Amino acid sequence: MTLAQATRRHAELAAEIRRHNDLYYVQARPVISDQEYDGLYRQLGDLEKEFPVLAAPDSPTQRVGGEPARSFAPVTHLSPMLSLDNTYSQAEVRAFVARVRKMLPGETLQWTVEPKVDGLAVNLRYEKGLLAVASTRGDGVKGDNITANIKTIRSVPLKIPFKGEVLEVRGEVFMTLDGFRKLNEERMAAGEEVFANPRNAAAGSLKQLDPRIVARRPLGAVFYGLGLVETGTTPARHHQVLEWLGQLGFKTPPKVWLCHSEDDLIRAIDDLEKIRHSFEYQTDGAVVKLDDVALREQAGYTAKAPRWAIAFKYAPEQARTRLNGITIQVGRTGVLTPVAELEPVFLAGSTISRATLHNEDEIQRKDIRIGDTVTIEKAGEVIPAVVGVVQEMRPAAARPFDFVKHISGKCPVCGGPVRRDPEFVAWRCENIQCPAQATRRVEFFTARAALDIEGVGGIVADKLGERGLAREPLDLFNLTVDKLGELNLGTEDAPRVFGRKNAEKACQALQRARTAPLGRWLFGLAIPEVGKTTAGQLAAFHDTIEDVAASPWLRDVIIYHDKTRTKEEREEAARRLLDAGFAQRSQNKSERETAIVTELGPVVARSVLDYFASEAGRRVLRRMAEMGIKPASQRGIKKEGQPFSGKTFVLTGTLPTMTREEAGARIESLGGKVTASVSKNTDFVLAGAEAGSKLQKAAALGVRVIDEGEFLKMCQASVHGRAQ
Repeated sequence: MTLAQATRRHAELAAEIRRHNDLYYVQARPVISDQEYDGLYRQLGDLEKEFPVLAAPDSPTQRVGGEPARSFAPVTHLSPMLSLDNTYSQAEVRAFVARVRKMLPGETLQWTVEPKVDGLAVNLRYEKGLLAVASTRGDGVKGDNITANIKTIRSVPLKIPFKGEVLEVRGEVFMTLDGFRKLNEERMAAGEEVFANPRNAAAGSLKQLDPRIVARRPLGAVFYGLGLVETGTTPARHHQVLEWLGQLGFKTPPKVWLCHSEDDLIRAIDDLEKIRHSFEYQTDGAVVKLDDVALREQAGYTAKAPRWAIAFKYAPEQARTRLNGITIQVGRTGVLTPVAELEPVFLAGSTISRATLHNEDEIQRKDIRIGDTVTIEKAGEVIPAVVGVVQEMRPAAARPFDFVKHISGKCPVCGGPVRRDPEFVAWRCENIQCPAQATRRVEFFTARAALDIEGVGGIVADKLGERGLAREPLDLFNLTVDKLGELNLGTEDAPRVFGRKNAEKACQALQRARTAPLGRWLFGLAIPEVGKTTAGQLAAFHDTIEDVAASPWLRDVIIYHDKTRTKEEREEAARRLLDAGFAQRSQNKSERETAIVTELGPVVARSVLDYFASEAGRRVLRRMAEMGIKPASQRGIKKEGQPFSGKTFVLTGTLPTMTREEAGARIESLGGKVTASVSKNTDFVLAGAEAGSKLQKAAALGVRVIDEGEFLKMCQASVHGRAQ
């Protein structure tokens, strides 16, 4: 094929893919299958590999960037991004209209009402029709440059038919409700912290430095306004602007009301509330705007908000229902979680019949009793939560729930022993062979943060267990494409097979997992007390999984911390640990004997050795050897010279835009270490909302406490120097 022929074919393919992107992501009416779309995309990519000159900035293949960014550069908006004033009553909406009328006497006023998307505000700058810069709102004057991440969102056009020099388009990035639920299921299966609501999930996604991660998140964007327009004409009325944006290829609000009076506005707000749960994204209110763009300029602005617009916020929807009972679920790690079994009630677009009660203390604090009428709401309008008890409706027969008496010291699934973990206020089943934990361990093993076996989590793991095909992680390596492809994910009456194509992908991933890094294996096996960070620390000091199982350093950690040992035994263990680099000398000079800080503590050391000494652990080692599974060595991977090298962080509370898992990954990528508890060896406590006792301990020990904003500044500054 000549370059001229390739150029013509490239233009045809790119135009076809853009058309299908618009049909699927903007208009929600696809006309071809995913397989057909993938075929077109592959053809385009192959052409660009053969003729690199064709890979223009607006090519559909440029949506996912290559290497992760080191930080987000600041971007100054050409026109400020202001916030909206909020109101929670219809009377205040009428008062708002009266104020605008007073500012614009004698004018005929029209208004628009549109859904208030609960996402993250963004500004897209197009130069000569090409997407040049995308940024967050930030402080309204400057935001973060998130261009690479925005390009991963298929509903955002990379090129628009705008003839002017510059056009700023304002909108909101959201996470779809279905995508949010699935993402949280994946994170829960992987042992990662779940997102509180879709807005946090969207914000956390856009803060990722690696656009390849963002591309896997179910993000969308809706656009509703303009910033600076340079050498170009735009419509004179807001409802026409929305139509125009749609013609340019932008996704706009699914429903907009044009109103002529206060009564029209109130009716529109009420109508929106009735249908807003049918949208693909979360909404938390209605936005009222003056329709005439010229009159807006006359009305003007305050320092923070336009005088011609206001946001009406809906109250969180609540419902009352009867608590019929409390059951106990056993999770992957053996934690026993009480669950409220409710009389089914319709709330915020779905029927709710169950809600978590978190733990024993939560039940006691709220005095929740079986038979009570309880108030429930969707936290963030997505996650069901029991807000409290309607005391005046408590029946005489309502009885307190005795958690301890209910479980009688036994796991409700396997009958094994349970114990209360004082640090996490939770009861835990100690039988690692508990069937309830088995399926979750398979699911955890396949998660992205562990061995990354795509498509084998959730319902697939459940069905593999039910059919007896994979009751523990290593059983997965006995699966064949035929056996996995025929797996019925439905019922006998309504079968739904996994499919050969999915099975081929899963089996290929399993083949790769045979030589995956040792740290991933140690994490994926769900060894008690071994999180992702701990697994990485173990892998840095051991060549093989057999070395970890018989680790002399873990034994020396136990000896050193065992006060029943002689001073000589403890001194000798300390010397060996120091020689191996598995410990550092403590700064505490008051100790008479050698004082050291070990890489891992005695609880972790004992847990790892006990696991591999158990029948279950020995069987894992034996089966891995029989199957020829050899995790890749990571020994000797050092982090000296990295910005956070030698720094220890403790994370607590809920961070505004990222999960603790993401913050921990950022720390580790810069050479730092994350530990679970605060000690005199802790350098920083990264604290978010509702931080607990770790803050008090930090204050008592004089440990520096930082918030997310300061942490992100440290990460950015670390590009140029070490953390201070």
